[in-house]
Amino acid sequence: WDGLFLFTVRLSPVMAEVVKAAGHGVNIIGICNGFQILCEAGLLPGALMRNNTLKYICKPIELRVENHNTPFTRGFTPGQSVWMTQGNADGNFVADADTLNAIEGNGQVVFRYVDNPNGSVNDIAGLINEKGNVLGMMPHPDRAFEAELGSADGAILFKSLIATAIAA
Repeated sequence: WDGLFLFTVRLSPVMAEVVKAAGHGVNIIGICNGFQILCEAGLLPGALMRNNTLKYICKPIELRVENHNTPFTRGFTPGQSVWMTQGNADGNFVADADTLNAIEGNGQVVFRYVDNPNGSVNDIAGLINEKGNVLGMMPHPDRAFEAELGSADGAILFKSLIATAIAA
C-alpha cells in the first residue's frame, strides 16, 4: 500500500505546486516518507526501498554531516557526529551507478549513517538536489529536538533554516 500511497501523492495537484516552488528556489524538506515522495516526484534522485532487514526500524541513529554548506546544515560542522531517530520500514536508499557518481561528485550527500541500519547504498541518510534547496532525509530531525528526549541535534537543522530565511 505504501507504493500506491506514494504514487497517489506524487500525482496530487499539490505536488505540481511543490515542484514549481522548488524550481523557484524555495527550500523544501522531506523527512521519512517525505523523502520518498520527493524522489517519486523527481525532485531528488534515486528511490527508497524496503529496509534490507524487511523490518520496521525505530531507534536512535548516529549520522555524520557530509555537507554543511546548505540552507539546512549551516549550523553543523563538517564531519560532525549527530544523533536523530530512525523510524521507517522503507528507508533503504538506492540509485544506479551513474546517479551515485553524480550525487557523490556534486556533494549532494548531506548525511551518512555511521552504522547503516537499512542497507542504504553508500550509507546515504540524506541528500539534496543539485540546486541545494531540496533536502530529503530518512532519519527524523523532528524527533531529536530536545536533549531531554535524547538529542537536540535535529534542532540544529531547523535553526539553520531559520537563520537562512532571516538572512534572505
